[in-house]
Amino acid sequence: MAEKKNKVTFESVMADIKARRLAPVYLLMGAEGYFIDRISAAIEESVLAPEEKDFNQTVVYGIDTTPVQIADMARRFPMMAEYQVIIVKEAQNLKGWEPLEKYCEKPVPSTILVLCYKNGTIDRRKKIVTRAAQTGVLFESARLKDNEIMPFVNRYLTSHGAEADPKAAQMVADHIGADVSRLCSELDKVMISLPADHRKVTPEIVEREIGVSKDYNPFELKNAIVNKDIVKANRIVKYFNKNPKAASLYSILPLLFSYFQNLMIAHYVKDKTNQRAVAQELGLSSEWGVKDYMTGMKNYTAVKTLNIIHKMREIDAKSKGLDNPNTGADELLRELIFFILH
Repeated sequence: MAEKKNKVTFESVMADIKARRLAPVYLLMGAEGYFIDRISAAIEESVLAPEEKDFNQTVVYGIDTTPVQIADMARRFPMMAEYQVIIVKEAQNLKGWEPLEKYCEKPVPSTILVLCYKNGTIDRRKKIVTRAAQTGVLFESARLKDNEIMPFVNRYLTSHGAEADPKAAQMVADHIGADVSRLCSELDKVMISLPADHRKVTPEIVEREIGVSKDYNPFELKNAIVNKDIVKANRIVKYFNKNPKAASLYSILPLLFSYFQNLMIAHYVKDKTNQRAVAQELGLSSEWGVKDYMTGMKNYTAVKTLNIIHKMREIDAKSKGLDNPNTGADELLRELIFFILH
């Protein structure tokens, strides 16, 4: 198989598996285990018919096997089936890749070998990586970045025949963060509750199904800060202090840090009055999200933004006990919000 010219994405790999455009080798590696598990499960569940699996599907673990054994298995031919499938889970525990490097030079077309390398990536200069890319599929499963969470929420809903209004999607993204397994689990729960004739997720549905208040949540706090609405921000912080399960300093701090870090970048965009230019510089997939930064640049100068970032680092250190003998998280949150807004 020739080396792929287009970027290999989770969606493209899953689409190829569904269409039975199968590769002889799949090297799945990266820090985000969810996508690796989904791809390997799709191959495990769909390539062979149930009656073919007993003789033609093998699942092994890296800690219990060797590259020599895996290469030997891969060179066998299927029994009364078009393919044999070999899935190696926890491949990061394998020692010595040379036998598999040699196998990947000329893999057996009737074997589908899936190597699941989690919690990291293999050095791309290694032969196993280059050869897997040349003769099969090399997929890197990276953790979602902050600006990728909301687009992922929208893509996941769309792929299941649903959609969300922007506030609802942002509420989910801000409340759950980059934990993809939990994101999908919560979105599945939300979609089950949707009527068949109206598959749209609203803030009210998120509030009911996930337990995020549509009025008192980190998204609304960030919105109040962006708009410098001091009364609303203080009202939300007071609610958090009385309802610690709703949000905490530890969930709010990364959200605000990400916003002000991007706001600092926005301040130095050459044409910062152009929404499209700012969106492109920040890597935002839509101009809906850039509005917060256009408003933020009006309410916070570059110098104030830099001071806020320094303050957040100070608060983060204090929350971990550095130079802080007894100030609680709720008081630190109030201190931070006051500094930002004044």
